[in-house]
Amino acid sequence: MTPSLPEGVERHDFDGTTSIATRGHPEYGERTDGEWRRWDPHRSKLGAMLALGMDTGLEADLKTLYLGAAAGTTVSHVADFGGPTYAVEFAPRPVRELLDAADHRPNLFPLLKDARRPESYAHVVEPVDVIVQDVATRGQARVAALNRQFLDGDGRLLAAVKARSEDVTADPEDVFDEVVAELSTSYEVLASEELDPYHEDHLGVVARPLE
Repeated sequence: MTPSLPEGVERHDFDGTTSIATRGHPEYGERTDGEWRRWDPHRSKLGAMLALGMDTGLEADLKTLYLGAAAGTTVSHVADFGGPTYAVEFAPRPVRELLDAADHRPNLFPLLKDARRPESYAHVVEPVDVIVQDVATRGQARVAALNRQFLDGDGRLLAAVKARSEDVTADPEDVFDEVVAELSTSYEVLASEELDPYHEDHLGVVARPLE
Protein backbone atom coordinates (compact mmCIF):
# COMPACT_ATOMS: atom_id res chain seq x y z
CA MET A 1 0.00 0.00 0.00
CA THR A 2 1.34 3.44 -0.93
CA PRO A 3 2.09 5.54 2.18
CA SER A 4 -0.28 8.43 2.73
CA LEU A 5 0.95 11.94 2.03
CA PRO A 6 1.45 14.34 4.94
CA GLU A 7 -1.42 16.65 5.77
CA GLY A 8 -1.04 19.73 3.60
CA VAL A 9 0.28 17.74 0.62
CA GLU A 10 -2.35 16.45 -1.80
CA ARG A 11 -2.57 14.94 -5.24
CA HIS A 12 -4.14 17.60 -7.39
CA ASP A 13 -5.12 17.95 -11.05
CA PHE A 14 -3.27 20.52 -13.16
CA ASP A 15 -4.66 20.72 -16.69
CA GLY A 16 -5.24 16.98 -16.86
CA THR A 17 -2.02 15.98 -15.08
CA THR A 18 -2.24 14.68 -11.52
CA SER A 19 0.65 15.68 -9.27
CA ILE A 20 1.42 16.23 -5.62
CA ALA A 21 0.91 19.83 -4.56
CA THR A 22 0.98 22.21 -1.62
CA ARG A 23 -0.85 25.43 -0.86
CA GLY A 24 1.38 28.47 -1.10
CA HIS A 25 2.85 31.28 -3.16
CA PRO A 26 4.41 30.03 -6.47
CA GLU A 27 8.19 30.31 -6.58
CA TYR A 28 9.72 28.67 -9.65
CA GLY A 29 7.24 28.83 -12.50
CA GLU A 30 5.34 25.76 -11.35
CA ARG A 31 1.76 25.24 -12.50
CA THR A 32 -0.93 26.45 -10.14
CA ASP A 33 -4.66 26.00 -9.62
CA GLY A 34 -6.01 28.58 -7.24
CA GLU A 35 -3.92 28.40 -4.08
CA TRP A 36 -2.47 24.99 -5.01
CA ARG A 37 1.00 24.84 -6.55
CA ARG A 38 2.41 21.78 -8.27
CA TRP A 39 5.34 20.14 -6.48
CA ASP A 40 7.35 19.19 -9.55
CA PRO A 41 9.19 15.91 -8.86
CA HIS A 42 11.53 16.60 -11.80
CA ARG A 43 12.82 19.66 -9.95
CA SER A 44 12.71 18.34 -6.40
CA LYS A 45 14.37 15.20 -5.04
CA LEU A 46 12.09 15.15 -2.01
CA GLY A 47 9.13 15.62 -4.34
CA ALA A 48 10.39 12.62 -6.32
CA MET A 49 10.62 10.55 -3.12
CA LEU A 50 6.98 11.35 -2.36
CA ALA A 51 5.86 10.81 -5.96
CA LEU A 52 7.53 7.39 -5.95
CA GLY A 53 5.66 6.42 -2.79
CA MET A 54 8.58 6.31 -0.36
CA ASP A 55 7.54 6.31 3.29
CA THR A 56 9.26 9.52 4.39
CA GLY A 57 7.48 9.86 7.73
CA LEU A 58 6.75 13.50 6.94
CA GLU A 59 3.86 15.11 8.78
CA ALA A 60 2.38 18.58 9.00
CA ASP A 61 3.92 21.18 11.32
CA LEU A 62 7.22 19.36 11.86
CA LYS A 63 10.37 21.37 12.58
CA THR A 64 12.79 20.92 9.68
CA LEU A 65 16.44 21.59 8.94
CA TYR A 66 16.98 21.71 5.17
CA LEU A 67 20.58 21.33 4.00
CA GLY A 68 21.28 22.55 0.47
CA ALA A 69 18.22 24.75 0.06
CA ALA A 70 19.49 26.47 -3.12
CA ALA A 71 16.91 28.98 -4.42
CA GLY A 72 14.08 27.43 -2.40
CA THR A 73 12.31 25.17 -4.90
CA THR A 74 11.79 22.26 -2.49
CA VAL A 75 12.12 23.99 0.84
CA SER A 76 9.30 26.38 -0.08
CA HIS A 77 6.98 23.36 -0.43
CA VAL A 78 8.20 21.97 2.90
CA ALA A 79 7.49 25.29 4.60
CA ASP A 80 4.00 25.36 3.04
CA PHE A 81 2.88 22.48 5.29
CA GLY A 82 5.64 22.33 7.91
CA GLY A 83 6.52 24.15 11.08
CA PRO A 84 9.71 26.20 11.59
CA THR A 85 11.94 25.44 8.59
CA TYR A 86 15.65 26.31 8.70
CA ALA A 87 17.12 26.52 5.18
CA VAL A 88 20.92 26.27 4.92
CA GLU A 89 22.54 27.34 1.64
CA PHE A 90 26.21 28.06 1.00
CA ALA A 91 26.05 30.11 -2.24
CA PRO A 92 25.02 33.78 -1.96
CA ARG A 93 23.30 34.03 -5.37
CA PRO A 94 20.52 31.45 -4.80
CA VAL A 95 20.02 32.78 -1.27
CA ARG A 96 18.64 35.96 -2.81
CA GLU A 97 15.79 33.92 -4.34
CA LEU A 98 15.46 31.94 -1.12
CA LEU A 99 14.88 35.22 0.71
CA ASP A 100 12.06 36.02 -1.73
CA ALA A 101 10.42 32.66 -0.92
CA ALA A 102 10.76 33.44 2.78
CA ASP A 103 8.95 36.75 2.29
CA HIS A 104 5.76 34.71 1.73
CA ARG A 105 6.46 32.19 4.54
CA PRO A 106 7.06 33.53 8.06
CA ASN A 107 8.14 30.03 9.19
CA LEU A 108 11.01 29.82 6.64
CA PHE A 109 14.41 30.97 7.93
CA PRO A 110 17.20 31.21 5.31
CA LEU A 111 20.76 30.76 6.59
CA LEU A 112 23.76 31.65 4.41
CA LYS A 113 25.92 28.90 5.90
CA ASP A 114 27.93 25.81 4.94
CA ALA A 115 26.23 22.50 5.82
CA ARG A 116 29.71 21.04 6.38
CA ARG A 117 30.17 23.46 9.30
CA PRO A 118 27.10 23.05 11.52
CA GLU A 119 28.86 24.80 14.37
CA SER A 120 28.33 28.04 12.40
CA TYR A 121 24.53 27.80 12.81
CA ALA A 122 24.19 25.70 15.96
CA HIS A 123 23.30 28.83 17.94
CA VAL A 124 20.31 29.48 15.65
CA VAL A 125 18.78 26.07 14.88
CA GLU A 126 16.61 24.38 17.50
CA PRO A 127 16.20 20.58 17.73
CA VAL A 128 14.25 19.44 14.68
CA ASP A 129 12.02 16.54 13.68
CA VAL A 130 13.36 16.19 10.14
CA ILE A 131 16.62 16.82 8.31
CA VAL A 132 16.24 17.07 4.55
CA GLN A 133 19.62 16.87 2.81
CA ASP A 134 20.25 17.76 -0.83
CA VAL A 135 23.88 18.88 -1.03
CA ALA A 136 26.08 18.65 -4.11
CA THR A 137 29.36 17.88 -2.40
CA ARG A 138 31.75 15.02 -1.82
CA GLY A 139 31.26 13.46 1.61
CA GLN A 140 27.46 13.50 1.78
CA ALA A 141 27.36 10.87 4.54
CA ARG A 142 29.73 12.98 6.62
CA VAL A 143 27.46 16.02 6.22
CA ALA A 144 24.55 13.93 7.54
CA ALA A 145 26.64 12.71 10.47
CA LEU A 146 27.79 16.24 11.38
CA ASN A 147 24.20 17.52 11.41
CA ARG A 148 22.78 14.58 13.35
CA GLN A 149 23.16 16.70 16.51
CA PHE A 150 20.08 18.73 15.54
CA LEU A 151 17.80 15.73 15.06
CA ASP A 152 15.46 14.54 17.82
CA GLY A 153 15.94 10.86 18.61
CA ASP A 154 12.65 9.96 16.96
CA GLY A 155 13.32 12.12 13.92
CA ARG A 156 14.11 11.32 10.30
CA LEU A 157 16.85 12.03 7.82
CA LEU A 158 15.58 12.35 4.24
CA ALA A 159 18.62 12.48 1.99
CA ALA A 160 19.10 12.67 -1.76
CA VAL A 161 22.47 11.07 -2.51
CA LYS A 162 24.06 12.42 -5.70
CA ALA A 163 26.43 9.84 -7.15
CA ARG A 164 28.22 12.29 -9.45
CA SER A 165 29.01 14.62 -6.56
CA GLU A 166 30.88 11.82 -4.79
CA ASP A 167 32.78 10.43 -7.78
CA VAL A 168 31.98 11.33 -11.38
CA THR A 169 33.94 8.33 -12.70
CA ALA A 170 32.53 5.59 -10.45
CA ASP A 171 29.52 3.38 -11.06
CA PRO A 172 26.57 5.05 -9.29
CA GLU A 173 25.52 1.74 -7.69
CA ASP A 174 28.95 1.44 -6.06
CA VAL A 175 28.75 5.03 -4.84
CA PHE A 176 25.31 4.43 -3.34
CA ASP A 177 26.56 1.33 -1.51
CA GLU A 178 29.52 3.24 -0.07
CA VAL A 179 27.45 6.23 1.05
CA VAL A 180 24.75 4.06 2.64
CA ALA A 181 27.42 2.01 4.44
CA GLU A 182 28.96 5.19 5.85
CA LEU A 183 25.54 6.57 6.79
CA SER A 184 24.87 3.36 8.71
CA THR A 185 27.55 4.24 11.25
CA SER A 186 25.36 7.04 12.62
CA TYR A 187 21.88 6.27 11.25
CA GLU A 188 19.59 3.30 10.81
CA VAL A 189 18.66 3.24 7.13
CA LEU A 190 14.92 2.50 6.88
CA ALA A 191 14.48 2.72 3.11
CA SER A 192 16.35 3.61 -0.04
CA GLU A 193 15.23 3.91 -3.65
CA GLU A 194 16.75 5.29 -6.84
CA LEU A 195 14.94 8.42 -8.00
CA ASP A 196 14.56 7.46 -11.67
CA PRO A 197 12.79 8.54 -13.81
CA TYR A 198 12.84 11.95 -12.14
CA HIS A 199 16.55 12.25 -11.28
CA GLU A 200 19.26 10.12 -12.85
CA ASP A 201 22.05 8.77 -10.60
CA HIS A 202 20.31 9.85 -7.38
CA LEU A 203 19.29 7.71 -4.41
CA GLY A 204 16.59 8.69 -1.94
CA VAL A 205 17.32 7.58 1.62
CA VAL A 206 15.10 7.56 4.70
CA ALA A 207 16.94 7.02 7.99
CA ARG A 208 16.74 7.67 11.72
CA PRO A 209 19.57 8.33 14.16
CA LEU A 210 21.10 5.41 15.98
CA GLU A 211 20.68 5.49 19.74
